[in-house]
Amino acid sequence: MVMDSHPSDTVTILRVRGPLEFRCQLDSTDALIIQKVISRTFETLRSKVKSESCVLTICDSPVIIWPNKSGNAPCEDLHQWIQTYEQESKRSSKKKNKKSSAVNVINLHLMMDMTTRGPASAPILSRTAQNSHFLSTTLPMDCVVRTSYSDTTKKACEHLVEALTHQLCEMEKVTLDHMKGTTLLVPEPLHFLLPEPKGLVTVVYPAGVPDSQLETQRRELHQRFELPEDKPYFRRANAYHFPNEPFKDGYLRNPHQVLTHPTLDNGKVYLVQGIYSYHHYMQDRMDDNGWGCAYRSLQTICSWFQQQGYVERSVPTHKDIQQALVDVGDKQSSFVGSRQWIGSIEVQAVLNQLLGVTSKIMFVSQGLELASKGRELANHFLTEGSPIMIGGGVLAHTILGVAWSETTGQIRYLILDPHYTGAEDLQVVTDKGWCGWKGPEFWDQTAYYNLCLPQRPKVI
Repeated sequence: MVMDSHPSDTVTILRVRGPLEFRCQLDSTDALIIQKVISRTFETLRSKVKSESCVLTICDSPVIIWPNKSGNAPCEDLHQWIQTYEQESKRSSKKKNKKSSAVNVINLHLMMDMTTRGPASAPILSRTAQNSHFLSTTLPMDCVVRTSYSDTTKKACEHLVEALTHQLCEMEKVTLDHMKGTTLLVPEPLHFLLPEPKGLVTVVYPAGVPDSQLETQRRELHQRFELPEDKPYFRRANAYHFPNEPFKDGYLRNPHQVLTHPTLDNGKVYLVQGIYSYHHYMQDRMDDNGWGCAYRSLQTICSWFQQQGYVERSVPTHKDIQQALVDVGDKQSSFVGSRQWIGSIEVQAVLNQLLGVTSKIMFVSQGLELASKGRELANHFLTEGSPIMIGGGVLAHTILGVAWSETTGQIRYLILDPHYTGAEDLQVVTDKGWCGWKGPEFWDQTAYYNLCLPQRPKVI
């Protein structure tokens, strides 16, 4: 396990990834002998990582580093090498160069130098007839360490080698703990960003073993890092997403984070906790313009529960949502495939049916009353932290937070609007107000509203 500080503008995260080939021959079925052979193989890999054969290349650059014989150049040189290469190869503009200078994550690739040293000799072949079992797999190494401009490359490389060696020890432990006969489960390293000051932590899990069977390990981690045991921190869905990596599904994540908070007299800001995906009209090759806003708000809520690790199922489609309402007896079978609207009560029913999530419903007889709900909304984001679906008339929106002053009663709502029909363009979404802070006048003052406030399960 590797622990590091929170990535920030003042530090650089060095992330090393790459395959290490794990190969060993088992000439016995005795469990103790198998364990010794596997341990020896891991020890050989640790020796290779500490040897001069270990090579690191900086991704997207021609820079090559031998970490076990590196010099004392400052880490600032790494940034300069990368920037110089980007300028020469991409001929980027001054504006782009300026942006690329604030590098927070430097990705490195782990390799092994296969060049032979010493006098050449002819190979010697021998043949032995015996029954044995050959194990072969690839270990997906993935280590992170923190460094700063003032550190030397030698010190940074020492930390990287130490992290790689330690990760191999963790992989050995996981491999032996989950070994069944001669079947080997590949150890899988994952990074988790914990509350300050704990920062970035790396945990090795056995690939293929579901989260439901790893509760004991997670409970030990919660105790070790003194974390509460009523919310997940170490499920696979909680794994840290590095800022320089795009999300494979294409949805925008947390667009509200680029917005400036409103300033209110003695006001405080209460926000959604964690990560969600922005779901809106016309996504997923589904033309739901004019009728699907509550479905999209529900999808955003479901994405939050998925990405916080509370559930493992994927975000439901419109058809999944409609079928769930039929299954609970709320709708007739003809509802599936229709373009009928749903509201907050249906959202509550679907969350319970598909995710096992309960919700509170807040009834507001007039939009005018929403301005007085600051305390209830603030308390929801403090204690539950989930997005809220609000429906009124023919419109549905998602509330991601409130700015509220207990002394003056002033309030602003952070709204994620599912009625957007454009591309996944963060600048358009935020500049045009599809995700933005709204005042009480945003609501129809005379219309009634129902708010669905999902409650997070108390699980580890």
